[in-house]
Amino acid sequence: MKRILLIGDSIRMGYDKYVKEALSGACEVYYPSDNCMYAENVLRFAHEWVQKTGSSEFDLIHWNAGLWDALELFEDEPLTSLDYYGEAIARIHKRLRLICPKAKLVFATSTAVIERQSSKDFRRHNATIRKYNERALEALSGTDEIINDLYPLTENLPREYHSDWVHFYTDKGTEAIGGRVLSVICRELGIEAGEVNLDSFEPEKYSKDTIGF
Repeated sequence: MKRILLIGDSIRMGYDKYVKEALSGACEVYYPSDNCMYAENVLRFAHEWVQKTGSSEFDLIHWNAGLWDALELFEDEPLTSLDYYGEAIARIHKRLRLICPKAKLVFATSTAVIERQSSKDFRRHNATIRKYNERALEALSGTDEIINDLYPLTENLPREYHSDWVHFYTDKGTEAIGGRVLSVICRELGIEAGEVNLDSFEPEKYSKDTIGF
């Protein structure tokens, strides 16, 4: 059975169990129980998240980091500078390639937000998110990283796909983003996903503190 690891922030937390259920019987799908947050945090803990699964033998790792890096608090600059973010993304790729040499690596770009609903003390701008996405793609150019560009998918999704100004914890949002993640995984591994009955589907019960923003 193929093994997949999902690493990422609270956007990942909205589709992880959906992906796991869709691939039940074809893949073992793992993901951390916590929010992976910043790129620097992924760089620090990636090897531990891999170790907790019991093996570094993965067929594919799908990962993202960026929304926390682009966060602006109290009208200050983004928490992570653009240059450092690019360096961290490149180092994460190198780290994952080191600890899981056989895995296909898939980087997902950060998703769009409804920025008008944010506050001046806790804000993300889509223009900033796009810059960070572009820097990540620059950092990964020339590598064997596969790109799953989620930003354009989410940029024009209707309001009812959102559960708040950042997240997509709705049936339609889960199906849209989870479906895109599944399509990339299935394409790369040559497998097919099963149907997930959203009427009876229950996502992971993460606490509000774990999800964060």
